[in-house]
This record gives sequence, C-alpha cells and structure tokens, in this order.
Amino acid sequence: MTTIAVVEGDGIGQEVIPVARDVLALLHPEYECYPVEVGYGKWKKTGEACTADDISLLRDADAILFGAVTTPPAADYRSVVLQIRKELDLYANLRPVRGKGVDIMVVRENTEGLYSGIEWQEEDRASTLRVITRKGSERIARAACRIARERRNHLTIGNKANVIKSDVFFRDICIKTAEEEGVLYTTAFIDALTLDVLMHPDRYDVIVTTNIFGDILSDAAAYLVGGLGMLPSANIGDRHALFEPVHGSAPDIAGQGIANPVAAVRSAAMLLHHQGDARGAALIEEAIRLTAEAGIMTPDTGGKASTAEVGAAIISTLRRLTYGTCR
Repeated sequence: MTTIAVVEGDGIGQEVIPVARDVLALLHPEYECYPVEVGYGKWKKTGEACTADDISLLRDADAILFGAVTTPPAADYRSVVLQIRKELDLYANLRPVRGKGVDIMVVRENTEGLYSGIEWQEEDRASTLRVITRKGSERIARAACRIARERRNHLTIGNKANVIKSDVFFRDICIKTAEEEGVLYTTAFIDALTLDVLMHPDRYDVIVTTNIFGDILSDAAAYLVGGLGMLPSANIGDRHALFEPVHGSAPDIAGQGIANPVAAVRSAAMLLHHQGDARGAALIEEAIRLTAEAGIMTPDTGGKASTAEVGAAIISTLRRLTYGTCR
C-alpha cells in the first residue's frame, strides 16, 4: 500500500493542503494518508517544532505532501524545512514554472549553500557559513542533466562566479558534469539571468543553481505565471520525496479563506508523477486549467472565489474528467 504523510503546517498550509489531499483521495482512494504535525504551531504548544518521532513518520512514508511552516525570528527555533531536508537528504529542489510561453525547470541545490544551517551571532555581528561541496555540486548537476535530457537537452548554470569563489567551484563542477553527460550548457551570472528569464523566458529550459539563488530565481519567475500561488515544488532525494507549494505560510492572509490552492494541488500532481502516475498528474493540470478558464480563481490571480470554492471546482472538474458525468 502506498503511504502519504500529510503535513498541513502553519498558516495557509492548513487551508490549501486539505484540497490537495482530497485531490489525491479522488484519484487514488487506495492511498493511506496519515497526518504529521510539525511547525510553529506545534512549537508554541510543546516547545518542539519537529521531533525525532516526526522525522521517523516522514521517513516511513512513500511520499510527503507538505504545507507551509512559519519560521519565527527566535534564537531557539530551528527551521523545520531545513531540518527535514537534511534528515531525509532531499538534495534536489525541483521548481517548474509553466504557463503561456513559459516552460522552465529550476533545479536548486537543497541542502547546503547559505542554508547550510551553520550560523552564529556575536555582539557586533552575525554570520552564516555558505557551504558548497563537491558531492553536493556533482549530484545536483547530475540531477539537472537527467532532467535536461528528458526535455530539450540544454542546461543553464546560474552562478555568481565573477564575485564569489565558491561559485567558481560550483560552476566548474556543473560544466564538467554536463560535458560528461553530453548535455549542452551555458553559464550565466544569476542577477543578469533573473532579469533575462523575466524578459525572455522562452530562451530557457533547465536552470541549475545553488540554494539561495534558486530560491530567489524561482520566486521571481513566478511573476510569469501569476504569482507564488501557482508554483509547486518537489524535494527529491535518493530514497525520499517531499512535495510542497513554493509559497510560505502567509500569516497575513491565513484564516481569510482567500489563499490560492493551485500550488498545493500542483504539488500533488508532482507527487503522482513521481509515484508513476503521469496520467493522474496530467488530469490534475487539465482540471486546474479548465477551472481557471471558467473564471473560478482566488483574488491573487484576479478572481473573487474563495479557497474552498476553487478547490471544489478543481475537484468537480477532475471527477468529470476522470469518471465522466455519471458518477
């Protein structure tokens, strides 16, 4: 039996993840979904945001559907997302940006860089250590090359090698890997690359880059397809996989019923594709497209519908696409 750990998390995660879970239940009622509570809300109640038992529950699942979690500016609070990525070694963060005239896959190194978690604060300064390793660079480059070969066989290596020595290291390893893998490549400085992606998205296929650069680049690219409420992501390791919307917990709109569930539902589609159900993933994308064409959208994309209304419309459309009108 396929098991799915479902983490609603904090803020709007508790509003959008149930929609994504219901989509999975419609297409795969045989899946066993079980809840795992982690995040800021749990920390406030228990003093621990993510325990060893929680990690064990996540590790036992065939896949994880993950909502957003809040990371407060507290010295004694450890980022839940970084903890899970490290514990499960989810080294490849895949962020597809798809829309009219846009089909880009951002492949972001997920376990090191400025998110290495090695930080300290002194009286007059605070420091974060940016860690770039050969192992981390080689495996993210190989993951990006595998994806590029399945698409248009072109890789863009985003870097800041004109300023940062560790980016020279990363860039050169990616170049060597692409040459070994037979993938065509170009290199680009990340600031100029981000601008050019926004101006000429059709020029790009697969982009590989370091942790924080990939985070910023993919968030900026969300502009091309309607905002962060539209972007899913996958966190992939050799043995585990976690799927989550790119957006955060958005406490400013939490509880208002206006959060866009599309990114969470698309994350469920990525989960299905990873589980081998490409047809189910395609049906979800079609249901999202038809729902938007019907004008049923949340305010962030120009509509007036609530989270629940958009979710219900996607599920109704998906049911019709899957089973016809008789069910």
